[in-house]
Amino acid sequence: MTQQQFDQVSVQKKSNVYFDGKCISHTVLFDDGSKKTLGVILPSTLTFQTHAPERMEIISGECRVRIADQAESELYRAGQSFYVPGDSYFEIEVKDTMDYVCHFEN
Repeated sequence: MTQQQFDQVSVQKKSNVYFDGKCISHTVLFDDGSKKTLGVILPSTLTFQTHAPERMEIISGECRVRIADQAESELYRAGQSFYVPGDSYFEIEVKDTMDYVCHFEN
């Protein structure tokens, strides 16, 4: 079962706004030094660059994702996740509003 909440964390007040407001998230910091972002992507097709490896967990909605040089995109729904290596990119297509958690994996 997916964790429903994060306890005993710090949340940065200022939102992260990307692509003219089509993606908005907040950064969550954990005592162990790790961080995640909780966000929403509005209907759109976007390309994200990654610096650190990350795992995108879909909380609600669905999306089609093509990672770096993959020929085909894959469909991901609520309860699923996908992994993107560091220093890479992914294209994501969202048709209805989608909630996600981005887990930065160092």
